[in-house]
Amino acid sequence: MSVAATSAVRPAPASVADGGAMPDESWTDVATRAAHRTLHGALAAAMLPGNRLWHAALDPRGEAPSAEALAELSRRVEELIAADEENVRLGHYPRELLFQIPLVEYMTRVLPEALLDAPRLLLRRYRDGHADLPDVPWMDSLPRYYRRTFHWQTDGWLSDRSARLYDGSVEFLFGGMADVMRRMALPAVVRTLRESGEAHPRVVDLACGTGRFLLQLSRARPDARLYGVDLSPPYLAYASRLLADHPDTSFLRENVEAVPLADGSADCVTSVFLFHELPKPVRRRVVAEAYRLVRPGGRFVVLDSAQLSDSRILDVFLRGFSAGYHEPFYGGYIRDDLGAVLSEAGFEIEESRPWLVSKLVVGRKPGGTTRSRRPGRRPARAARPRRPPAGSS
Repeated sequence: MSVAATSAVRPAPASVADGGAMPDESWTDVATRAAHRTLHGALAAAMLPGNRLWHAALDPRGEAPSAEALAELSRRVEELIAADEENVRLGHYPRELLFQIPLVEYMTRVLPEALLDAPRLLLRRYRDGHADLPDVPWMDSLPRYYRRTFHWQTDGWLSDRSARLYDGSVEFLFGGMADVMRRMALPAVVRTLRESGEAHPRVVDLACGTGRFLLQLSRARPDARLYGVDLSPPYLAYASRLLADHPDTSFLRENVEAVPLADGSADCVTSVFLFHELPKPVRRRVVAEAYRLVRPGGRFVVLDSAQLSDSRILDVFLRGFSAGYHEPFYGGYIRDDLGAVLSEAGFEIEESRPWLVSKLVVGRKPGGTTRSRRPGRRPARAARPRRPPAGSS
């Protein structure tokens, strides 16, 4: 995918502009906007050849996309870039996030290690080594659906090495657009926290992984109390280091189907790229848990893979991802509309729309009043996770 650095900025959809902090009127800085577009154009151009080769290696019989699908993908890239810029102009998040991608780290540390690991990954793919996992002492505490090498990545979610390589690998997969898609969840979260009236509003991020989304949120709302929940000790350890300069962050090694926090204790619950890796019954249990955790009037903000209900024109890309990467629950996910799942759990759907190859769904829990100070209980602060036992990476 490619982004033209000279393409004009389109007005963002109304859902992007709804709410937010004081607009950053200095965003008329043409040089900054041009730098943003040049960055993503360069990233796409640099990644595209390798991206195509990698997809072909993983799925040599993959179907070629139609001209219509490619045109839609290009349109969505431009729409995403424009929305990213508009969100900054409206004050939803600071300008620094536009250039947050750690290119030096990805190029000097992640890329060399990922290239060395690529032959092992390909061998695992063609041997169907989905259970090729390290022997960690906490394996029995993990649900069965979790014990596999998603994306064929070495060690699954169970090692320091996997955590080190994850963010850079995802950026490669999405042509440098992964962080941009994640940021599309920020306006709804920021709006919810502003409406809470709390001096230190609370956000619980389900399956926080390496903490990449929490890092972005900490820059947008440094006053927020952040809680990251995940099953992987190595990923939680990585997230803890990443968020080290945001002291009001707690991490819990727990299953997101049953989080040990009080009912209604969160102003906002978030989930980024989780649901497509869950079986159908588990997806519903996690949504029910989010409903329990969020206060009346609060929101559950989900950013995940696109689905057929709103991205059927990109069906070839969605099916290709399922075929080339180890995603056993993805075929069912793309047919299981997230908006309907949240609605069934009791959420009022305020927004459901695609962003490039992702999808944003915002559900509000009925009840409550905006900008009121509620007396509810504060969740107990969790200790930062210890590093995993030796030999797990």
